[in-house]
Amino acid sequence: MPEDRTTGGRPGNLPPETRSFVGRRPELARLDTVLGPAGDRERLVTLVGPGGVGKTRLALRAARRAGPRYPDGVWFVELSPLRARGLVGFAVMEALRLADQSTRPVTEVLAEWLRDKDVLIVLDSCEHVLPDCVDLARALLPAAPGLRLLATTREHLGHPSELRIEVAPLPVREDAGPRRQARASPAGEDREGAAPVREDAAGTPVQEDAGDRDGSGDALDLFAQRAVEAWPGFVLDGGSTGTVAAICRRLDGIPLAIELAAARLPELSLAALDERLGERLPSPLDLLASGPGEGPLRHRTLRTAIGWSHELCAPLERLLWARLSVFTGGFDLAAAEDVCAGGPLPAGRIAALLERLVEQSIVLRHRTADDRYQLLDSVREFGADWLRALGEERALRMRHLDHYRSLARSGCAEWNTGRQVLWCERTVTEHANLRTAMDYALSGHDGPDALRTAADIGFLWRHCGYLRDAQHCLDQVLTADPEPGPDVVRALWARGAVALLQGDLDSAERWAAVCTAASVEQGDPVAVVAAAYLNGGHLLLRGRLAEALVVFREAELLPVRDDWLGSAQLQVRLGLSFVHLLSGDLVRSREVADEVREESARRGECWVGAFADCFVAQADLDEGDLAAAVRNARTAIVGHSLLNSTLGVALTLDVLASAVVATGDGHRAARLLAVGQRIWERLGSVHMQSPDLMSARLAREHLVRREIGDEAYTEAYAEGLAMSYERGIDYAVGDVPDHRRPRP
Repeated sequence: MPEDRTTGGRPGNLPPETRSFVGRRPELARLDTVLGPAGDRERLVTLVGPGGVGKTRLALRAARRAGPRYPDGVWFVELSPLRARGLVGFAVMEALRLADQSTRPVTEVLAEWLRDKDVLIVLDSCEHVLPDCVDLARALLPAAPGLRLLATTREHLGHPSELRIEVAPLPVREDAGPRRQARASPAGEDREGAAPVREDAAGTPVQEDAGDRDGSGDALDLFAQRAVEAWPGFVLDGGSTGTVAAICRRLDGIPLAIELAAARLPELSLAALDERLGERLPSPLDLLASGPGEGPLRHRTLRTAIGWSHELCAPLERLLWARLSVFTGGFDLAAAEDVCAGGPLPAGRIAALLERLVEQSIVLRHRTADDRYQLLDSVREFGADWLRALGEERALRMRHLDHYRSLARSGCAEWNTGRQVLWCERTVTEHANLRTAMDYALSGHDGPDALRTAADIGFLWRHCGYLRDAQHCLDQVLTADPEPGPDVVRALWARGAVALLQGDLDSAERWAAVCTAASVEQGDPVAVVAAAYLNGGHLLLRGRLAEALVVFREAELLPVRDDWLGSAQLQVRLGLSFVHLLSGDLVRSREVADEVREESARRGECWVGAFADCFVAQADLDEGDLAAAVRNARTAIVGHSLLNSTLGVALTLDVLASAVVATGDGHRAARLLAVGQRIWERLGSVHMQSPDLMSARLAREHLVRREIGDEAYTEAYAEGLAMSYERGIDYAVGDVPDHRRPRP
């Protein structure tokens, strides 16, 4: 749940601006008004326009300018990776970093969290999920008076309170007066004609409007800026302006089409570029967009421009472009080589071909990771259509599924090792691709292998903070009455473990019984031990400590494995330590927790070890060793944050707050309780419905209030609530060195 660095310390996740922004002064002025204090009546604003016209960049620029108006954050939600109905709410939750672990409807969770917040949410690329977006707006806007929605779409939403702003192509003004020479410039350097970087009121770097300091930025300015990036020797002057204007007119002023054309200057002269566009004749590619549903002229113009860029590509570049369209949310070189190689396209050629596509602005560097790539929606859609025309769609979708199924299988096999943090990072980074692969498997294309895929991906999602996704895929495969075997056991265990973290104890008990029976039938003694985690876990959380103690004690001690079962073995021992802790047996709790910590450190794993650190910190606190309690609690928070374990962070913050107030710093303790409370709100399931945990939390709050008084508590608590997740973690961890690095 890291906070994006571009928000100036405020909550939010706006991606950084990496290229100059041209024009749009009138649209930005209007958006400044409707998204500002004077625009309270316009709570749903849609930017409507054809693909490639610049809706997303306009929305991001407007949202960044409006940021100070929204103390609870400006949040960007990418909808283009979604491939199935019903996922818009999930995407919003993920963008807001709501690690909800309940089983309530998504819209209910969102409405409850947003009801007292001042938030701007940008819904990007709504056109393929319009009904879901409308349903979301209808559910959230009445429930959350401080919420504003800014949507980008090719079609309006049709919501009764929607304010539509049409985003037209850039004007082509050949006679706009003398222009400055466009030149490349390092970030932050203000050269003649170049776009410098400035800081907004919050200290956030913002690329200044290129060619628009007099309000006249247009299509020619955009062409000039992108031409300089592709070919530093380009000059927009009296000798070139007419030709550039002709090119921009042919392309209807559509920014994406202009950028694709400008990227060709290293290989085509300006005159040749104009000539090639002018003589562009219908080809078989145009048939993909023809017919009664081909849409407005500007849609066809963009598609023609993309098709023209496609024709200028070498044959293997075209083939790679088509095959890359199966990825969602980005990809790296290794994935491209594994999924896209084959036939005339050898894996060894893909790196060079990929760089050629980047040079031509067909493939983009990912906004937040230099070693990852992405396709803009319009470009990806064209590639997907071409892939279908080639008859390769099913084969490439299966190769995509195989790649991410293999990734998940490897992650489960190595989960209980020193590679655990890396596997968690990959699971988070590849979430969109994992979801796409899982959806394809569940759609009937994977046959019996769908169970194995769901078991592996579901296990990783459970441990990396995607409980609802895990529940969704596991429920679908388990309701199909699968054949007995180790895949079923893994799926049942993961489903029961999800229910425990959600606080859905009735479901956890049911899945525990089924998993135990399947484990006994399989005959694997380690699987039987793993099932004890589910049986003892739901008893522990219900407060039936004596029964839970029997279950955990009777679990056989076997050599700990490296795979998912090894993690389950350690979680059984963790449960035993927790039961002892809640029962007041500090000596035995510490003894078991130290055993777990030792095994965790030996393996280099963090997930279980961080919980053990938390339990030891609580034992330290109960025994009066305050320095050790603070130290171990901070170490636990480090481990939990490395693995996206917001539940672990929230639990440990409660312990840390108790230790801090015992040292005499009640104000800091109040802030820590507030940081933890924000996380519990995001989790949805308060303290996993455990009466012991809830009563302990209340006792901590009363203790801090008594220590510093109600007025001081309220003030310090409000300061903690105002902290973002990332800032709250930093505040809690303090001076622990290198706290974002994996444990040794």
